[in-house]
Amino acid sequence: MLGLSQKRNAEVRYLLHLGWPIMVAQLAQNAMGFIDTLMAARAGTEDLAAIALGSSLWLPLFLALAGILMATTPIVAHLVGANREADSRLPLHQGLWIAAVLGLIGISLLRSADPILSLLQLEPELQSKTQDYLDAISWGFPAFMFYQVIRSYCEGFGKTHPVMRIGLLGVLCNIPLNYVLIFGKLGLPAMGGVGCGYATAIVMWIMMIAGTLYLCKSPRFKPLSLFLQWQPPQLEQLLQLLKLGIPIGFSLLIEASMFCVLALILAPHGEVVIAANQITISYTGMIFMVPLSIAMALTIRVGHLVGSDKPEAARYAAITGIMITLFIALFSCSLSLLLARDIAGLYTGEEPILLLATTLISIAAVFQFSDALQVSAAGALRGYKDTSIPLVMVFIAYWLIGLPTGYILGFTDLIAPAMIAAGLWYGLLIGLSAGAVLLTTRLIRIARHAINTAASDHCAQRL
Repeated sequence: MLGLSQKRNAEVRYLLHLGWPIMVAQLAQNAMGFIDTLMAARAGTEDLAAIALGSSLWLPLFLALAGILMATTPIVAHLVGANREADSRLPLHQGLWIAAVLGLIGISLLRSADPILSLLQLEPELQSKTQDYLDAISWGFPAFMFYQVIRSYCEGFGKTHPVMRIGLLGVLCNIPLNYVLIFGKLGLPAMGGVGCGYATAIVMWIMMIAGTLYLCKSPRFKPLSLFLQWQPPQLEQLLQLLKLGIPIGFSLLIEASMFCVLALILAPHGEVVIAANQITISYTGMIFMVPLSIAMALTIRVGHLVGSDKPEAARYAAITGIMITLFIALFSCSLSLLLARDIAGLYTGEEPILLLATTLISIAAVFQFSDALQVSAAGALRGYKDTSIPLVMVFIAYWLIGLPTGYILGFTDLIAPAMIAAGLWYGLLIGLSAGAVLLTTRLIRIARHAINTAASDHCAQRL
């Protein structure tokens, strides 16, 4: 019993050691968006609106493209677990080739967003400023695609602390760059919200350069000579990365787009509903960073253990990670239920918004358990290199169960009187719960299959 307790404690400590720097890095990335919003608001309402509209377009695109490159993590983790670190140069190089193409796609899409903006029937000046903001930020897209590969490569080795430090460097650079470019300092013209776009693009290049220097100078990676003997594109390796990565990218896009759809559906129902919904999205997004960081740590840990042919240990790590996220969910759920009104009060003092936001935060508190379970199961599945079936499951849970149920509860009287925003969030709760059940069931099956396959292989070797 003592040995089992020590084993569990050691696994918890290892996962937290991997996970907390990832959490800081994710929060730092979110903080840049918060800083942009805060500083652009001082430049004017139109500048703030341009950034809000522009962000609703480039952030989902970024998540989808960056998700594809996240496939580098489990591939490298398997190689590290199998003591084939020298072979990890190949997926790094192939990932960078894909990143170059995705960066160009990002530039092309962002610089041609006018048709989409025209559909929104914006004021001409606002549309022009939004497109200028997207043009500005597009110059950083190739750099951030390259950085995503570098980050995923480091995480594949379990090196999460450098990723955290680079994320914090990005935030520290973002503030003065915003100040100079938004308000026109050091002899530069005042660019308003568009300056935020250029500042973010510059920060993306700074993070890419910092990541590259780390790979070149770090004692851990320097012996691997990662940027010597450059590998040209190899079809088999490219297809392996894309086979794993495209489902990850689409899964992230599906999840992000759900919240965008919620905002669009609720847009005609007035400022109170829109504001309360946005407050809830903002708060839950911040809370979500904690279980997400454990899920990303699980991808690394499970990948290492599967790569080193330890499927029993991989399953134990997955179970431990899920238990950690459920414990975190218990804390965040209790906190949210007890302090829902106080949390909403941090965003607004207007009573109608406060009342509705308190209700929505209370609903969101309950789905912390489902959210923790589904994200940790998805993270562990990526460690097993299982991404295609989970994509289908996420689509079913969110778009075929969650959204239709939310619409029925929100805008019809079929089950209960129409609840508008609350109905949509109840639908999201149901969708996340369905996703948690589907992904956990898939994880149990995949973990059992890995153990049985390893046992069969060992038997065959003895014979």
